[in-house]
Amino acid sequence: MKPRYSFSSRHNRRTENIRKQKQKYPSIADKIIENSDIVLEVLDARFVDETRNQEFEDKVIGKEKILIYVFNKADLVRKSSLRKFNYLNPSIFVSSTERKGVRELRNLIKKLSKKISKPVDKDGSGKIVVGIIGYPNVGKSSLINVLLGKSSAGTSSQSGFTKALQKLKLSDEIVLLDSPGVIPEKEYSSSDRKKIAQHAKLGARDFSKVKDPEMVVFEIMKDYSEAIEDFYGIDAGGDTEILIEKLGRKKGFMKKGGEVNEDKTARLILKDWQTGNIKI
Repeated sequence: MKPRYSFSSRHNRRTENIRKQKQKYPSIADKIIENSDIVLEVLDARFVDETRNQEFEDKVIGKEKILIYVFNKADLVRKSSLRKFNYLNPSIFVSSTERKGVRELRNLIKKLSKKISKPVDKDGSGKIVVGIIGYPNVGKSSLINVLLGKSSAGTSSQSGFTKALQKLKLSDEIVLLDSPGVIPEKEYSSSDRKKIAQHAKLGARDFSKVKDPEMVVFEIMKDYSEAIEDFYGIDAGGDTEILIEKLGRKKGFMKKGGEVNEDKTARLILKDWQTGNIKI
């Protein structure tokens, strides 16, 4: 059954969060690329195409820097579904939570760093600088922590947790340069509901802050209704309204008058989605 959902005028409200990032993130990402010898683009293995940032990939290649694609959260997808991305090279599939693929990534960084004769470091230390870019909430900080073998970068399930550049020591010859999550510049000022929903779907907008959670659930249900319904043990036939209605009553998320609290219910679904509880 094709998902359906009706929207009221409240869905026309503009979201302020992205506009605030408009000037901040592009300049930070440009600095990361400019000051790095190797750039890791961290992608969500569940949404590789959606979390690729072509703008910055082009900048990395244009400046003749080395680009490594890191498919994080690989434990949340079937391995067979990842084979189609073999054309993105060099690449590594990683699970920060299960600590898989981390050694391979570390070894790849060290191997490629040996090909760099003139590091870009500004302080004359001769160290290779590895920059890390990616959408908010793709797991960059968690990846850094497992790469370093210690908790050096703060982590949070909320998007945009990393607020400033951090330089961290990987080895005597290599340092990591971390950055806040970066959303493609062409999407910063967008008030289009589908783009906003897409950001929340990917975790770029935190479930607790997105203004139209029902809209986001509707977008996710288009492709993953079976996984979501199986997770909650609810038969909604792919219908977003039925899912929210049944789940809200099941969880006791009720308002006065016996109506389901749709906002609270939708945010629960988004929380389970963004934290990886719902497997696809």
